[in-house]
Amino acid sequence: MASLSKNKIKYIHSLELKKIRKEERVFLAEGPKLVGDLLGHFPCCFLAATASWIQEHPDLRVNEIAEVSQEDLSRASLLKTPQQVLAVFEQPQYTLPPGVARHSLCLALDDVQDPGNLGTIVRLADWFGIEHIICSQNTVDVYNPKTIQATMGGIARVKVHYTSLPDFIRSLGENIPVFGTFLNGKNMYEQPLTANGLIVMGNEGNGIGKEVATLINRKLYIPNYPAGQETSESLNVAIATAVICAEFRRQAAWK
Repeated sequence: MASLSKNKIKYIHSLELKKIRKEERVFLAEGPKLVGDLLGHFPCCFLAATASWIQEHPDLRVNEIAEVSQEDLSRASLLKTPQQVLAVFEQPQYTLPPGVARHSLCLALDDVQDPGNLGTIVRLADWFGIEHIICSQNTVDVYNPKTIQATMGGIARVKVHYTSLPDFIRSLGENIPVFGTFLNGKNMYEQPLTANGLIVMGNEGNGIGKEVATLINRKLYIPNYPAGQETSESLNVAIATAVICAEFRRQAAWK
């Protein structure tokens, strides 16, 4: 059993930094479930695992495999409770189809900052069959290790793009519905929701930015219950995304 070198451990830890991930065009994933889900979708540059995990997966297609002790894995891991395996994967290169929101339902994220929120939103998109998420340039990096862990494998099926949101929305034209949630929006349970278009979710503290807000043509509101009762100021962005996506898909199922 080979031990991980100090340089290899240092390299794995360096993948916490966006700059290094961008230069190397790789990302880190940890744990049997997540690594297992990603192995069939992205080329794997390096994998470190316990002997028992490797024995259970004899047909690995990986550039470099290291059989390591649990102690070594703990030193390399970024998790508080390291699991049997960690792996470094190549970042995929996606092209954003120009007419994607005309033919399907997409999500857009305007300056979402929390890695856990982004990862959960990717997981939700996977659950609700949303294949594309368009992010503003200031949205947190989807390949942040905390984001990757929170996707629970959804990153294998959901394509995340970074671009100028105002430019992207303008490119859709006037006939494509662009939805966003606002306190002065219309009760979403009383509005007809489409099977195509763009749902824009905003920053955790400030909501949707002013420039993007001017481009939204369907303003929605998630009502609290019962109406008029004093309640918390707002919903977490990932929870709000779940509520909205569920209603879009519910209406689509009944049409």
